[in-house]
Amino acid sequence: MVVGVAIGWLFPDSAGATGFRATDLHVLSAVFLRLIKALIAPLLFGTLVVGVASHGDDIKRVGVLALRSLLYFEVVTTLALVIGLVAVNVVKPGLGVNLAGATSDTGAALATTRPSLAGVLEHAVPQSFFEAAARNEALQITIFAIVFAVALAQVQGPAKAFMLQACESLSEVMFRFVTIVMKLAPIGIGAAIAETVGKSGIGVLGNLGALVLTLYGALGVFAVVVLLPIALAARVPIRGFLGATREPLLVAFSTSSSEAAFPLALKNMERFGVPRRIVSFVLPAGYAFNMDGTSVYLGLAAVFVAQAAGIAMPVPQQMLMMVTLMLTSKGVAAVPRTSLVVLSGALAQFGLPLQGVAVILGVDAIMDMARTSLNLLGNCLATVLMARWDGSFRSER
Repeated sequence: MVVGVAIGWLFPDSAGATGFRATDLHVLSAVFLRLIKALIAPLLFGTLVVGVASHGDDIKRVGVLALRSLLYFEVVTTLALVIGLVAVNVVKPGLGVNLAGATSDTGAALATTRPSLAGVLEHAVPQSFFEAAARNEALQITIFAIVFAVALAQVQGPAKAFMLQACESLSEVMFRFVTIVMKLAPIGIGAAIAETVGKSGIGVLGNLGALVLTLYGALGVFAVVVLLPIALAARVPIRGFLGATREPLLVAFSTSSSEAAFPLALKNMERFGVPRRIVSFVLPAGYAFNMDGTSVYLGLAAVFVAQAAGIAMPVPQQMLMMVTLMLTSKGVAAVPRTSLVVLSGALAQFGLPLQGVAVILGVDAIMDMARTSLNLLGNCLATVLMARWDGSFRSER
């Protein structure tokens, strides 16, 4: 990461005299991310089928796990939105930011994505497993794997034994695949960091530094005020948990991709003591419904735009916007640039200038690194909490 920052700073896009730019390293980070994405579908399918089907006919546990997970996700993401709103109202990073030179084209295009509840439910169910696997739709793969495992649990005889053994073998091979790919992580991560710094430049933090620092501070407050008490209440071994999540967090931070960190997080949380059936369900479900870092960011960014435009938003209106963000953020989990899509839709709905999206884009990559990391941390903690809830957590010593 340090070498990547240095390369991005020494060889930015604006300096073409040397003939080399940090963004030329894009191919290295792209290859690393493609390898990671290639193993998600088989790894998730194999681990989830074995985890659910090996419990025989006790499929009721899957429904209980899903209900508990969704309830927890809603409570925690609501708290994240509240912390984002409090932070932006206390610090007021939007004051003094000029929106006059920005265009609203990007925000207007993103704001046209308005998913409905029916559309969200329909999108969660795959029409083809192979299509879902090709697009790395983790939630669709999860739904298919659960239904497949329920059907497999009702089969008896050699067919069931063969399929369980095949899925178990598949998951073991894919875990070895993870180990091989992660040997390339230093190169892929360094290239990703160099590309980000080379494209945006460290100087981009100048005018919008207050926004970036406010977000990082709010994410830290959320981790200490919300996630830490939850971990302590659930008797999670803090030192062991941080050790298990350290590498996935570094991957998520440097690549700004939850997908890139998913295989390593799955492997480490199972090694930490979370049963495979829980971690292989809660992690992908959390990527759709438990985006803690993104929730903090959304509440903060929406009010930031209002402050920059000089528009006063009373507390009741901010609370209404918080409810809107909470609902719409669940509906675009599979849409690229999720946070900007949700933000643009909220700005349009509440009459705020879409030029704010263009301004935020300048530092979005730097903020995305932090919110992606917190998304992953919150989902890893959720797997431990769900395992504690049903008494199946076995912490390593």
